[in-house]
Amino acid sequence: MKIVKTSDLKGGEVLAKPILTSEIRVLLSDGIVLRPEYIAKIEELGIKEVYIKEENIQEEAALLLKSDVGNIFHSKVKNIIEKHTYHNNKELIELSHTADNIIESVLEEPEVINKIYDIKERSSDVYEHSVSICSYATLLALKLKFSKQSVHDIAVGCLLHDIGLRYVTVPFTDRDVESFTKTELTEYRKHPIYGYTALQNEKWISELSKKIILSHHELIDGSGYPLKAKDIPPEVKVVSVCDVFDEMICGIGCKRQKVYKAVEYLKTFRGFLYDVNIVNTFLEFTAVYPAGSSVLLSNGFEGVVVKQNKEFPDRPIIKLSKSESGVPITEQSFVDLTKVNNIFIEKVLE
Repeated sequence: MKIVKTSDLKGGEVLAKPILTSEIRVLLSDGIVLRPEYIAKIEELGIKEVYIKEENIQEEAALLLKSDVGNIFHSKVKNIIEKHTYHNNKELIELSHTADNIIESVLEEPEVINKIYDIKERSSDVYEHSVSICSYATLLALKLKFSKQSVHDIAVGCLLHDIGLRYVTVPFTDRDVESFTKTELTEYRKHPIYGYTALQNEKWISELSKKIILSHHELIDGSGYPLKAKDIPPEVKVVSVCDVFDEMICGIGCKRQKVYKAVEYLKTFRGFLYDVNIVNTFLEFTAVYPAGSSVLLSNGFEGVVVKQNKEFPDRPIIKLSKSESGVPITEQSFVDLTKVNNIFIEKVLE
C-alpha cells in the first residue's frame, strides 16, 4: 500500500482504503479500480491523496514445454533425424517414443487446458520447430477432444513433418516468399513429397501420421501444396494451423514475424485458408504479446508485458517503464489491461 497524490493518478490504480465523504459515508470502497471519472470526482471534492495497492508482479512466462525439457527433446529429435538417410529409417522409430514423452510433458502441466501460453519468435531451427508444433498440436488436439490415438498420431506426424527439408537444396530460412525464384519455390514446396516418399512404406508410422507429413501445407480452399487437396482430415488441419504459425515466428519458408503478426494472419485467414474452430481454439491459449515484450500503450506510456490474463490473450499485465514524455519510471508500476477500458497496446517495440 502506498499514498499517491490525486493529481498523479492515471487511471487503473486499485484503492487500498475506502474514500469517505465529509459525512463519513463511503464514496469509493477499497478494491475498486479507479476510472478517469472517479478521479475527476475525487479532485472535485478536494481530496489530495489516496491509498493505492502496490502490486509486485514478477515477470512470468507460461511455457507449454519448460526450456530445459524442450532442449532435451530438441537434442533428441535433432540427433535422430540428422542420422537419417533416404529410406534408412531404422532409428526414426525412436521418435514415436519421443512423441509420447512430449504428450506426457504437456499433460504434466497443471490446468494445461485452461492456461494462456507465451510463444516467442526465435531463430529458424527446423528441429526446435518440430518439437514446438508437436507441443502446440498436442494441446490443441486435447482441447478439441480428439482420441488418444489421434493425439499420438498427430505428435508423431509433427516430429516428422519437415523431414523432407533435409533433401531441399535451396536456402529457405528467414526469406520473403517474393525473394524465391520460381525454381526455388517449386523445389522448396516438394519437401512434403520428399518426406512422405521416404516414410510411406514404414509400418510403425500410422497412415494418419503419413498424411500429416504429406499434407501439412494443404489449405481448406484447395490453394495449398503439394496436392491442392480440399478433403483434409481434421488432424491435418490442426497441424497446418500450428505449423504456419510457428513457421512465421521462426522464419521457415518466410521472413520471421512478431507473434502478434502471426496471430493477425490466422485471424485474417480463418474460414478461408484454415478451419475457423481450430484457429479460434488455438488462439484461446496463445498469448498475443508474450511475457518480456516491450510495448507502447495508447496513452503514450511504454512498458514490458509481465503476465497474461486468462481468457484475454490480448490484454496482459504491463510493467510500466517510461511515461508519455519518455521519462523512465523507477518505482514499480503496473497496469492490468483487463481493468481499464481506455488503454490498449498501440504497437510492439523492437
